[in-house]
Amino acid sequence: MKAVILAGGFGKRLRPLTEERPKPLVEVAGKPILLWQIEWLKSYGIRDFVLLTGYLREKIIEYIGSGRKFDVRVSYTVEDEPLGTAGALKNAEAVLRGEDYFIVVNGDIITDLNPLKLVDELKRENVIVAIAAVPLRSPYGILEIDNDGYVKEFKEKPILEEYWINAGVYAMKSEILELLPEKGDIERTVFPQLAKERKLIAVRYRDVFWRSIDTHKDIEEASRELTSVKG
Repeated sequence: MKAVILAGGFGKRLRPLTEERPKPLVEVAGKPILLWQIEWLKSYGIRDFVLLTGYLREKIIEYIGSGRKFDVRVSYTVEDEPLGTAGALKNAEAVLRGEDYFIVVNGDIITDLNPLKLVDELKRENVIVAIAAVPLRSPYGILEIDNDGYVKEFKEKPILEEYWINAGVYAMKSEILELLPEKGDIERTVFPQLAKERKLIAVRYRDVFWRSIDTHKDIEEASRELTSVKG
């Protein structure tokens, strides 16, 4: 089974860090996001990777190479212009065509969730894509206030268990390739139609580490959490 990593983004909100390196090579807790991802997926037995590159792709190819130094196998596709998540996958059709299914991961997340649970869901009749869902972490501290206006409790950025968000990790059957447009984001083009046809299923993950690295603050917070876990 192959894992596909969407590694072509600009990472504009992470400038100046991304002026001379692509977002997947930005370091979090002393390690590039991309290496966190490779090590995570490798821990679940996945050793074949396809990196969908674009911006500063030569930096990624120079760092990862064939993948041999990380005990994995890596191939690449290249976007000469931004294609969006759907277009990037369509651009990799020739590489993925022989696979029954594959894992797809956004290039800006760090997690330890079990991706093989997504693959299991593809056994359901008619399901084409299984999407990982994690509880929403509030970006703000939340006040619990009593009827008289007194603050009873202050919760610093709690996990909101009743709300679920797209974790940016998917298992997909190869027939998805036939549905992809040449350009555009899969979340806006293909997923809504699959949802209407009951071909898109979500797998809820609780008590897992998950972080999207979009801002400098995300780097700081994720680095602190990862260092704490390793410690």
